[in-house]
Amino acid sequence: MGSDINNYIFKALENYPYDLDEVMEALNYALSYDEKNTMALTLMGRMYAEKLYKYEEAIKFFKDALAENIYAFEAYLPYINTLLWNEDYKEVEEFIDFALTVKGSDKAVLYLKKAVLHDQLKDYKKALAFVKLAKLHTYNAEFMESVKEEKDRIKGKMPKKKKVEAVKKDKKEKKKKK
Repeated sequence: MGSDINNYIFKALENYPYDLDEVMEALNYALSYDEKNTMALTLMGRMYAEKLYKYEEAIKFFKDALAENIYAFEAYLPYINTLLWNEDYKEVEEFIDFALTVKGSDKAVLYLKKAVLHDQLKDYKKALAFVKLAKLHTYNAEFMESVKEEKDRIKGKMPKKKKVEAVKKDKKEKKKKK
C-alpha cells in the first residue's frame, strides 16, 4: 500500500503545476489510500491556494496535514503563504512563532516570512529586523541572495529621510513667509 500511495504522490509532484488534471487525479487516488497522508494533503492545499485561489479550503488541508504530523515541513511554507494571501495576519504570526520552536524547521525561511508579514503590515523597520535574523540563519548562498533581494525590496518601500526632511524644511519656510 505504501508504494502505491507514493507512486500517486510522485505522479502529482511530477505534473504540478503543468497538468492539473493529472495532479488532481493522482491526489484523489493518494488520499483514497490514506486520507491523512501529509504530502498529499499539502499538495491538495497548494492546488486550492495557488491555482484555485480558494484560500479557506487550502488552509483546511494544511491544518489537516499539520494535525497529523507537526513535522510535516513540506506544509509550512505553502501554509504560511496562504495565510499571508488570505490576510490572516494574527494566525500567520502565531504559526511562525510556533514553527520557530520546532526542531528541524528552516529558521531562515521562517524569519524571512516573518519579514514579509511585517512588510505587509507596513512595519518596515520590524521587517528589516527579521530579514537580519533570516540572514543569520542562512547557510547557503542561493537563499542568501533571496534574503538580500527581500532586504532591498523592503528598503525600497521605506520613506526617504532626505525627502521627509526637505518637506519639513519647506513647511517651515512657508510658515516664516506668512
